[in-house]
This record gives sequence, structure tokens and C-alpha cells, in this order.
Amino acid sequence: MKPLLAAATVLLLAPNACGDDTAPADDAPPAADSDAADATPDAPTPTCLAFSAERMPLFGDLHVHTRLSLDANLQGTRLSPADAYRFAKGEEVGLQPHRPDGTPLRTLRLERPLDFAAVTDHAEFLGTVNLCTTPGLDGYDARECVQYREDPDRAFFSLNLHVAAAQDAARLPALCGADGALCRQPTEDAWSEIREAAAAAQDPTAACTFTSFVGYEWSGAPATANLHRNVIYASDAVPEWPLSYFDEAFPEDLWARLRSECDAVAGCDVLVIPHNSNLSSGLMFEAKKRDGSPIDRAYAELQAAMEPLVEIMQHKGDSECLPGTPIADEHCGFEKLPYDSLGTANLEIEAEPHPRDFVRDALLRGLGFHQTIGKNPYQFGIIASTDTHLGTPGATSEYSYPGHGGAGAGAREALPVGLVDQIAFNPGGLVGVWAEENSRPAIFAALRRKETWGTSGSRIAVRFFGGALDASVCDDPELAARAYASGVPMGAELPAAMTADGARPRFLVAAQRDPGTAAEPSSALAVIQIVKGWIDPTGALVTRVVDLAGGDADLPGPDLATCAPPPGGHDSLCGVWEDETFDAATPAFWYARVLERPSCRWSTRQCLAAGVDCAAAPPPAGFEACCDDAIAPTLRERAWTSPIWWQP
Repeated sequence: MKPLLAAATVLLLAPNACGDDTAPADDAPPAADSDAADATPDAPTPTCLAFSAERMPLFGDLHVHTRLSLDANLQGTRLSPADAYRFAKGEEVGLQPHRPDGTPLRTLRLERPLDFAAVTDHAEFLGTVNLCTTPGLDGYDARECVQYREDPDRAFFSLNLHVAAAQDAARLPALCGADGALCRQPTEDAWSEIREAAAAAQDPTAACTFTSFVGYEWSGAPATANLHRNVIYASDAVPEWPLSYFDEAFPEDLWARLRSECDAVAGCDVLVIPHNSNLSSGLMFEAKKRDGSPIDRAYAELQAAMEPLVEIMQHKGDSECLPGTPIADEHCGFEKLPYDSLGTANLEIEAEPHPRDFVRDALLRGLGFHQTIGKNPYQFGIIASTDTHLGTPGATSEYSYPGHGGAGAGAREALPVGLVDQIAFNPGGLVGVWAEENSRPAIFAALRRKETWGTSGSRIAVRFFGGALDASVCDDPELAARAYASGVPMGAELPAAMTADGARPRFLVAAQRDPGTAAEPSSALAVIQIVKGWIDPTGALVTRVVDLAGGDADLPGPDLATCAPPPGGHDSLCGVWEDETFDAATPAFWYARVLERPSCRWSTRQCLAAGVDCAAAPPPAGFEACCDDAIAPTLRERAWTSPIWWQP
């Protein structure tokens, strides 16, 4: 969203959010734990023409792969980090496969540019990719590099065995030399390219049309159980080396070394974002130290400081919750992969996911850690992103989905026959932040304080506050100012003063629909829900889902013959809910979930475009999944806010 459009959306949610140029100076970055003081806007000095002391909604993508990533490169991706940023800003790019003359068979352009993005190429094989694709480098003619160029499918599996190695046995591939020396300079060159692309993409003017972040992905996956994390830096002040699974194979060692190395660079700050817990085979939130012992307070404090956020949705599925764990929540069935690890996903071997691999379960278990060890390691804020392996950040459209590579179908030499991707995969999601302006300091501060939300790809803007809020605030043109004054926003903790003398907290949610475009109209909003999790007096972990605003019953979906959005629904929704079950002695969290009216899934649109009629004839090759009753033809696009916490 461009700043002026962002400001217009803010006016719908908080009409007095223009701010002024007399805002107080910026304070120090907030600590990992939010409190009431952190949550109240203390606006930095404006650097952008579009500035709101009460913060504006910005949309971005913090999980993006280009030709520097091993899997993307081996699948034919040619877009560089610089190309990825060009795409994020609205330029058209070419996609694989390519003709013999090098021209692409496909092109893609975002209907609406992003506000911010980070290229996060896999750190593990940055040097390998450079080494094996750059003639003249020492090692270019090694057997493994020849295989890389001549048999990329075999190279994909043989090289990825290194990141699937046990954590105490993770090693660089042999082609890097006994001490990794042959891959050292190629890795540094790739890291320089990532940093230079981010610097060049940054808008240096007061228009602040786009913000870039330096980042990469740490991609450990013992026995193919996903432990992947994205590493995002606050500025250009970063260490000289991206840490990989081969440098630090355990998350706690990664956090500690990141902190140590960043502390040694003036102006450096860094945070880590785990993703795809749904494919971690029970490991992402296992809560064990490297020696197998249970985590302690020191471990939890380190994790909470370094991992303030979790990615809830991306190309490889939704990680919010599994149906029936612990309650019957029909909306937990959204975009679930039928796999439990990266290996089963790549090989399309169905395996039941683990309930504890989902974010809601981790949030609940985190409350228990607060009680037992005095610190909650899973006090996460929420984001989403794409995990595109095409170099196309923000390509979340169900209308024009090209497949994202990585896991799923590739298109190195030819387009897939039929659907462009495995039916279980999806276009991924977006990050939303509430920030004073579109600048690195403002956005990174929003990420750090967790005033963030994730969407399934739609551009729903949503505010969530908790505290001493009055129901009349929804009709108040000073909504945001009143909410900040009387409560705390998403990502924060309720302070004790807000629940003194037996007061029960009230929660405000205000949501604005994705405006869509003429070519790609969006669906209207259907309902706002609040999800509460707490520990009851018996020690049981409990969840409740409350419908706050709108209605969810008997809503028709789109016309499946045309996929035209159904009439009705809401352009905006707002509500205030008092938690009558609140117990000041009981740890709890609340987050908001906003659902759109049903719309056609990407696969349905491609089946229609191919003229598939399951009632008339068998589907053509490649379109068999069009007639699979297990695949819903529609979906409910949605947004999830970061939780608000109560920890007595």
C-alpha cells in the first residue's frame, strides 16, 4: 500500500490519525516485553511526508527467495534480490521457464505494490550456488558442481541432505573444501549482493514509497523436520556473515550468536521469525534445550527477546490451529497441508501433522511456562508472508497464482501440465504493521513491539485493543486516540491497573475490508472473532471463540461458474467485547480473527479457465485435482492479529 492510500485507510479506522510535525522525539527501542508505556504511541520525529502519530497500516512480505537460494536456483529462478525488490515496488518481471534465447515464457506484476519487503535467501548454500554457477571460481569444475548444472533434481536432494543432517552432524558439502574455504568468498559475495540490493531499493526521499530490510533464512531441518527461521535486521548495520545451520545448528545457539555479533556492530538490531511450524514433526515448539533437557527461564528469556514474532501463514500452509485441538473450531481447517515435515511435503507423502506444531497450541503452552519457569518463550506476535521461491514478494493473488516453487511444483524447463502447483499449496500471506510512517525505524519498532497482524493474502486492515474501552468507541472519530489512551494494542500485555478492583477487560476490534482492484475484486468482510486461550483452575489449557461483529451463518459463496464475488457483507466492522470469564489470577491471551465472505480458491479459478467440467467428462491430465471432493473450491480469506496478554 502506498503511503497516501495507507493514510486513507487509517482515516476509515481512525479518522484523526494524521498526526503533526510537533510529535515528541523517538525513545529507545522497546524491550521484548511490552507494557502499557510501550503500547502508548510515543511518536518518533517524522521523516516521511505521510506520517501518523496514531500509526498507519502498511503491508509487506518478510519471506522471499531469489536465484541465490539453492532450491529456487535449481528450479530455474533467475530473478535476483534487486529484481525481487523491483517486483515488490510494482514492476513487471519475467518468470521461468525461459526460451532458448533467455526470454521468459511468463510475466507477472503486482496489482498493488507493497510497502516493504525483505529478501531472505537460504544462508546454507549461498556459497554453493555462487560457486557452481560462476565459471572460473576454484571448485566450479568439482564433481558436485557438474552434477548441480547437469542434473539439478539429483543435486537438489543430495545437497539438501546436509540441512537434513542431525544437529550435531551438520556440515558444509564437500565441494566447499575441508574447512569450507572454497565457499567463503562466494558466500560473502552473495551476502554483499543481498545487502546492496536492499540499500538500493530503499526510497531515499521523504515520499517513503518503499522500505527494504536486510535479511536471510536459517534453514535447519534435522530429518527434514522444519526448524526454519528468517533473520531480519533493523538497518544496514549488519554482521559480515549470515549464520547458517552449518555455523549454529541449535536455535538457542543461533539466538545467542546473532545477539553477540549484532552487539559488536554499531547500530545493529536483529530479530528472528520462525515459520512453518506445521511441518516441524513436533520439534519447533518442543521446548527442549540442545542436551534434551527441558527449557529453563534463561532459555525462555533468550527466545522471547530474539523471537518476538511467528509466521502463521505462507505458501506451505496455515499454522494457526488444527481442528478439534482443543476445541471444535471449523475455521481451523483453513489451508492445512496433509504433511508433517518438509520431506513428506516435497515427496507428497501424506502424514498427519502434530497438534503441538500449531501456533495456537504454542500460545497456550506458553502460558504454562510463565507459571512454571517464570517466563513465556512463546509470547509471539503474528505475521504472515509468501515464502515465494520465484523472487516475487507479495504475489498472493488467487486470480494469477503462478506457483511459488520451493516445495510444490517447479517450472525449470516447462510449465507443469495442468495446475501450476500441487493442489495443497497456496499463494501465501502478507505482513501487516501499524507504524507511524513507512520507514525502517518505524516498521522495525512495530515488529519489535508486535503491533502486527498476518493475512492469508488479502489486504484486510485490522486494529485490536484491550483495556478499559467503552462500546461507544466504534462510533468515535477519535477511535485510535481513545483506544491508545484507554487500552493497549495487539502485541502488548494488559497492565494490572486496567484490571484493578475487579474490572474486566474489554476488547475493541475494528476491521476494514481489502479494497481490491477493478481487475481483482475482493470479497466483503463477514465476521470478526476473538479467540481466547487460558489456563483454568485445574491447570487445563482452554480455548474459546467469540463472534464479535458481523454474521457468519448461511452466507452464500461465489457463483462457481464465474467466481464472481457474492453480494452483501461488510466494508468495515467494529465491536467491543467484555470478557465476562476473566479471572485476574489466571494467565490468558486474546487475538482477533477477521474472516471474509467465501471466494474462489486459485485452483478453482484455474480449473474454470481450463474448461474442466467434472460432471460431463473426466478432467484432462494435470487437472485431476479439480474433481477431488477433498479440495474445497472456495476459501475464507482472513487476518489474524497478534495476541494481547494477561500474565498475573
